[in-house]
Amino acid sequence: MLFRQLFDPETSTYTYLLADPHSREALLIDPVLEWVARDSRLLDELGLRLRYTVETHVHADHITSAAKLRQQTGSQVVLGTRSGVLAADRLLAHGESLVMDGITLTALATPGHTDGCTSWYCAAEGMAFTGDTLLIRGCGRTDFQQGDAYTLWKSVHEHLFTLPDATRVYPGHDYQGRTVTTIGEEKRCNPRLGQGMTVESFAQLMEGLNLAYPKKIDVAVPANLTAGQELPRQEATEKSVTRLIDSQGRQDAGLWLGDGI
Repeated sequence: MLFRQLFDPETSTYTYLLADPHSREALLIDPVLEWVARDSRLLDELGLRLRYTVETHVHADHITSAAKLRQQTGSQVVLGTRSGVLAADRLLAHGESLVMDGITLTALATPGHTDGCTSWYCAAEGMAFTGDTLLIRGCGRTDFQQGDAYTLWKSVHEHLFTLPDATRVYPGHDYQGRTVTTIGEEKRCNPRLGQGMTVESFAQLMEGLNLAYPKKIDVAVPANLTAGQELPRQEATEKSVTRLIDSQGRQDAGLWLGDGI
C-alpha cells in the first residue's frame, strides 16, 4: 500500500493518503480545505485517482476539503452513521467496511469526543486512524460538541485497546511533533487512558481541564456538517439541525452548533 502522512501546521492536523499501487485508486482521511492544492498536486504527481475522502468526525478546528475534492475529482465523502453530516455519499455503521481495490477500512464507532467519531481500521496493514478519540499519549477533549468522558473511555477500551498491540495508531493531531504510536504503547503509556487509570479518575481529569473555547468552531462545525460545501450560514445551520434530529433522534440538536472541539 502507498501511504503518506501530511500535516497542517496551523491546527496540527494530520491528513492521510492511502492508495493501491496497482489500481492507482486512493483515499484521503481528514483532508483540510487550506491544503486542497497540495493534496491534489500530490495525487497528480503519484498518478492516483481519488475515490474517497474519509472523515473521523465533524471537526471544530478546520474545514474539510471533502466537498471541494468531490467537485474536482468525483470522489465520494464517507463518515460514520452518527456524524449528522449533510451531503455525505456514504455513512458507515460500526463494523461496516469501505472497500477499495487493495485497501479495506473498517468503521469502528468511537464516540466520546463527538457523537459521530469513527476510527478507521485497516487490518491488513495493521493500521488504525483514530481521529481525536485516541491521540499519542492523550485524547480529544470531552467538554464540548456532545463530548462525554465515560463514553470516550468505553470507546477506547472496548474498540481500540482490543486491537492487536502491534497496531500502528495514526491520530488526528499531534502538538509535539510525534507521528505514530501503537495500541500497545498507549495501553502502557497513555497518562489519561492507559494502565493505572480508572474511568472515574479519567472523568475527573477531563472535567478539570478548563480548556479555552475553540477559536474556529463557530465557522468550522456548520461548514463541516455540509462536508465543507459553501452554504449560507443560516441555511447550513437549519439543515444541519434537521439532519442531526433525523439521524440521532436528539431534540436538543440545536445546542450542538454552539459546542466545541
